[in-house]
Amino acid sequence: MAKGINKERIVAAALELLNEKGMDALTVRALAARLDVRAPALYWHIRNKQELLDEMSTFVMRRVTDALSKIPPGAGWRANLADYGRILRMEYLCHRDGARIFSGTRLSDPDVVKAKESWLARFIAVGFTLADADDAIDVVTAFVVGFVIEEQERMQSDETAPGRYSAAGRDAWLGEGADLIKAVGRLPDDRHARFGRHLDIILDGLAARLHR
Repeated sequence: MAKGINKERIVAAALELLNEKGMDALTVRALAARLDVRAPALYWHIRNKQELLDEMSTFVMRRVTDALSKIPPGAGWRANLADYGRILRMEYLCHRDGARIFSGTRLSDPDVVKAKESWLARFIAVGFTLADADDAIDVVTAFVVGFVIEEQERMQSDETAPGRYSAAGRDAWLGEGADLIKAVGRLPDDRHARFGRHLDIILDGLAARLHR
């Protein structure tokens, strides 16, 4: 076992590598080089890349649950889910390709998983069924993951290919007609405001389901 190497150091180095070079460059060999060890030394702590992604995702979700635990209770289910969505998004945005590290991962810390218990109980208390309470959390999670994947791709494209999403270039490519599509492309678009609008649509749907 390499001296000084532990799971926490490996995850921290992996997140640094992710932030610098992105998801596709995150390999066990690259991570070992960053830690100045041979790749087999990492396998004492992390069996494979999927387990590494699980640990990285757990790190992010631990920060999310810690932030949520500091919010005073009593604001209501809608405010709770809105806070969860906003906090999850901001944690993902702290890391390059942050949302992609969550997809298909398995949380490795039972305390992070158990943090969901109080949320389920809170939602059931206001009228959600257990299944609907679980669905409510899952659908907000899925929305945030998808939104941030698209958001980060566009942010990175703005740096590497500034004209990729040019409204003028798109209009010229579309040619004649498609006036409504062109008008939509020229609407004021603040990504933070758009996130809030989309999240409100989801919460409106959950409210309608609760009161049906």
